[in-house]
Amino acid sequence: MGKKGKKEKKGRGAEKTAAKMEKKVSKRSRKEEEDLEALIAHFQTLDARKTQVVETPCPPPSPRLNASFSAHPEKDELILFGGEYFNGQKTFLYNELYIYNIRKDVWTKVEIPSPPPRRCAHQAVVVPQGGGQLWIFGGEFASPDGEQFYHYKDLWVLHLATKTWEQVRSPGGPSGRSGHRMVAWKRQLILFGGFHESTRDYIYYNDVYAFNLDTFTWSKLSPSGTGPTPRSGCQMSVTPQGSIVIYGGYSKQRVKKDVDKGTQHSDMFLLKSEDGREGRWVWTRINPSGAKPTPRSGFSVAMAPNQQTLLFGGVCDEEEEESLEGDFLNDLYFYDATKNRWFEGQMKGLKSEKRKRRRAMKAGPEGADQQECVEASAQAPLEVVKEVVSEDGTVVTIKQVLAAPGPSEEPQLGEDDSPEEAGGSSVEPCPRSNAMLAVKHGRLYLYGGMFEAGSRQVTLSDLYCLDLHKMDEWMVLVEADPETQEWLEETDSDEDSDAAEGAEGGEDDEEDEDNSEEDEAPSASLRHVPQQ
Repeated sequence: MGKKGKKEKKGRGAEKTAAKMEKKVSKRSRKEEEDLEALIAHFQTLDARKTQVVETPCPPPSPRLNASFSAHPEKDELILFGGEYFNGQKTFLYNELYIYNIRKDVWTKVEIPSPPPRRCAHQAVVVPQGGGQLWIFGGEFASPDGEQFYHYKDLWVLHLATKTWEQVRSPGGPSGRSGHRMVAWKRQLILFGGFHESTRDYIYYNDVYAFNLDTFTWSKLSPSGTGPTPRSGCQMSVTPQGSIVIYGGYSKQRVKKDVDKGTQHSDMFLLKSEDGREGRWVWTRINPSGAKPTPRSGFSVAMAPNQQTLLFGGVCDEEEEESLEGDFLNDLYFYDATKNRWFEGQMKGLKSEKRKRRRAMKAGPEGADQQECVEASAQAPLEVVKEVVSEDGTVVTIKQVLAAPGPSEEPQLGEDDSPEEAGGSSVEPCPRSNAMLAVKHGRLYLYGGMFEAGSRQVTLSDLYCLDLHKMDEWMVLVEADPETQEWLEETDSDEDSDAAEGAEGGEDDEEDEDNSEEDEAPSASLRHVPQQ
């Protein structure tokens, strides 16, 4: 009894510490958020000019990361909303809505009156009721100097059948945050984790909330057992048994004044609803077998066929006090909750060497030359190469490698097969983090994301497709376009002149309004990790 009481006392102490930190962050960030609210209100005034739904066929969306990418529950469509883009001096934040028709291979921009404000690192969940609904919670907006962030705590629903946005106002919900995760569970939305950051402080969360889709009410869950430590950007998925899996994620803590240490988590937990006890949940730590992903942040997640969870890419960082180095990845893993086992997803054919892209913050032009999206295969590959040269002479090479085909007798991935049964790939996306994934009809669609070459961030707008049953090859639906790879070096004069300007929004908004509302900010991966 004595030991148990001591544990409970320690747990209450941790809760009090977290509460104090949240109060401290809230107080310091209140003034910052008031400033940003004025800028957000300005953009909402521009959006209010839209009075009717306008659908316009368009080219593929511009480069971005930390957007949401969702499959329509009834139609052969994918839905892209929001996101951000950084060009070296300015951050562009979006609240644009794009629809990709899979069968026609056509993009459409859909302008709907009264949309949510511009944001990135939010969460979007699709449910089938009412002809399909897209629910969005939270996310963030960047300040003029890139050092302040407004974290949303609003909840929106896009009615797909009528193409109308609705803000759902319900008390008792989560605090403002980004980098959280949200899934649909029965008739509820379950939300976990995330973070909130102000100029001098930050806080990571491990709280759990449920939103009832019938009563439109929030409730905070208090699961028993030991759950995950606070984090953002984790994997969150529903198992065939009706439990919820949490894997990995990112958090940081202050080790001394002005020095933070990041942690790339690799632990895994199961959140289970107790049978016959409504509203009662329990945490359990699990240790899956198989080929587990290496520790990383910025990975992307989707639900694969056979109710497996799919994990793609990310970046494995090695942090020092004054530098950040790491590998960008493009590998694929599957988690089978029924077997509690990880599988490494390998393509049909001969096994290929793992592709990585080295993050080197202080690399010069020579280092950037060696940063290749995809290395050559040993079997006389055909390389499609595009080079982008920045103003300072840095060369970024974007390659697509077409290797010799693998053996034709390789089996297809059937209902009972595991992704580990396959081999190498002929074409594949370049290593990246913060990409967007969606699965429709057993096919994985991958859009955008980013990687770094030297001190430069390259934001992508390419679109790939992979048949998850066959696992034979990636198909390139939209190639990377060098013309979109703008990079502007930051200067002191730029910093001074832009100090009082705001975050830019969509590129096709009223130019006379938006050109005076721009800001500069470091890349999302450098300032923090609000993975989408």
